[in-house]
Amino acid sequence: MVSVPSPTHGAHSATPVEQPPLPVKMVIAGGFGVGKTTAVGSISQIRPLTTEAAITEVAAGVDDLTLTPGKTTTTVAMDFGCITIDPTLKLYLFGTPGQDRFGFMWDDLVEGALGGLVIVDTRRLDDCYAAVDYFEHKGIPFAVAVNAFDGQVEHDLDEVRWALDIAQHVPLIVFDARKTGSVRDALLVVLEVALSNAEEATAT
Repeated sequence: MVSVPSPTHGAHSATPVEQPPLPVKMVIAGGFGVGKTTAVGSISQIRPLTTEAAITEVAAGVDDLTLTPGKTTTTVAMDFGCITIDPTLKLYLFGTPGQDRFGFMWDDLVEGALGGLVIVDTRRLDDCYAAVDYFEHKGIPFAVAVNAFDGQVEHDLDEVRWALDIAQHVPLIVFDARKTGSVRDALLVVLEVALSNAEEATAT
């Protein structure tokens, strides 16, 4: 005699479908030579896509290489990489070009971004105003990360906040663009700020 299984037989034994991680777009911005390409390359779990071009004599006359004499290439469009933070979240990273003449690309690169990380070189604070102003004007949550070149920074964080006129609610941290863990921690700060802003917007 063949037994006929009930309609619910095996209903609870099915393996649950694993959901893919939530994709989140994040922008890494800053002035020329502050470490954006390095940061993306340090954290990306895939080989990063870069649009590096050689610095020509003409470009060298426009871009200040005084404090970056060993820099031979520059980003002319964007950098791209990604990192899975945990099984529920995957960050897609878009690095902006640093020179003013490529500023027209920024609007396209930041569209749909949850937040931004603005990298600062304290040796050249004048180059960092534009990026800070851009995110403030766009109303995009962001954090400012001072890149510790050679393991040190030229000014303390209070001086940097004052010089760049960074609002008190904007996180200001020190990180090392060459180190994976340091870049990850900086991105988590941006993520925390973005989620906090989203919760406040929902509450109001």
